[in-house]
Amino acid sequence: MTGAQCMAAVIPVYNHEHAIGVVVDAVLRHDLHCVLVDDGCQAGCAAVLRQLAQHHAGRVTLLVHPHNRGKGAAVMTGLRHVAAAGYSHALQIDADGQHDAADIARFIGASAAAPLAVINGQPVYDQSVPRTRLYARYLTHVWVWINTLSLDIRDSMCGFRVYPVASTLGLIDSARIGQRMDFDTDILVRLHWRGLRVVNLPTRVRYPLDGVSHFKLWLDNVLISRMHARLFVGMLLRSPRLLWRRLRAR
Repeated sequence: MTGAQCMAAVIPVYNHEHAIGVVVDAVLRHDLHCVLVDDGCQAGCAAVLRQLAQHHAGRVTLLVHPHNRGKGAAVMTGLRHVAAAGYSHALQIDADGQHDAADIARFIGASAAAPLAVINGQPVYDQSVPRTRLYARYLTHVWVWINTLSLDIRDSMCGFRVYPVASTLGLIDSARIGQRMDFDTDILVRLHWRGLRVVNLPTRVRYPLDGVSHFKLWLDNVLISRMHARLFVGMLLRSPRLLWRRLRAR
């Protein structure tokens, strides 16, 4: 199998009916099977997803959560499906069109060159991004660097990445991973703890095509704060091993 043949795309979807068709078309141009996870969408978006799955029968699979469970839970559902279908790798991309789908080929190539690694999108923003958004992300970056005792993860919040499926599901099955907006950071730090290499791939990020954000200011900030606290405790417990790894890498 080639890298593309072993890889499927997983797209968690929650009420992005105006952008998801563009994203799916972009993914299919790279010959990836596309797994859409309807995370409790409203009727209008659910209908669009059904139409996409019917229109691209055999190339698009639709999975449905009856109720909204969160981005992380949707990605986990997608990962389990692609594993059962025999795929070795999963490309995660957001449903709102913020990621540059033209870079999918670069992610596939990077994964083929380092099949045991996580290929992690490192956002490149233009001048239109609000300073407050960058400052908030930088705070998470600092916590991630502390919690990994390294600078190996350049950005843990980008939802554009490639996972080696077996090792990722092995982690999910043995640890409590955040199931909402805390998922992307939580799983990446824990995969790094387990020794997986993180390859950071710069990629352009723009505002969502449909202008919709599902970040819940209070809930998600509380979940992310709790996640950082848990990870900090976990780092302290693992610090001798993490430090020894850094010394050996020199």
